[in-house]
Amino acid sequence: MNIPSILLWGFLATLVLSTIMSAAQGLGLSRMSEPYMIGTMLTTNRRRAWMAGFGLHLLNGWLFACIYALVFETLHRATWWGGLFLGVLHGTVVLVVFMPMMPHFHPRMADDRQGPEPTWELEPPGFLALNYGRRTPIIAMLAHSLYGLVLGAFYQVRP
Repeated sequence: MNIPSILLWGFLATLVLSTIMSAAQGLGLSRMSEPYMIGTMLTTNRRRAWMAGFGLHLLNGWLFACIYALVFETLHRATWWGGLFLGVLHGTVVLVVFMPMMPHFHPRMADDRQGPEPTWELEPPGFLALNYGRRTPIIAMLAHSLYGLVLGAFYQVRP
C-alpha cells in the first residue's frame, strides 16, 4: 500500500465528505452530524463531543482509505469510477446497516422502540437516517460517493 497517498488523499476525501455533511446541516437540509454522533459516545460535553467526534471521524476516514487502497492494490489500479462505486457501496452500508444499529451501541442515543424520556439522548437515525430529514440519505450518499471518487481519482497504486 502507498501510505503517503493514503494519508494525503484519505485526509482530503474525509474533508470533502465532512464539508458536504456539515454544509447540508448548516443549510437545514439534514440534521445529521456524524462527528457529533461519534463524539457523544465519549462525552456529554457538546463542544468536546464535536471536537472529539471530528478527530475520530478523520481517523475513520483514514481507516476506510486503507480499505479502499487494499481494493485498488488488489485490482492493480485506482480509477475515479472504481472509487465512486466503492463510495456508493460504503454509503449504502452506512445508511442501511450502521445507522439503524447505532442505538444498540451508542450510550446516549434513544432507541426507536422507546418512548420519550427526560434525558438528553440523541434521536436514533433510523433506516437510511431518515429521522434526520428526508434529504439526509441523498446527502450522505453524495458525500460518501465523492469520498470514494477522490480516493479513486488520486490514490497512486504501487507498481
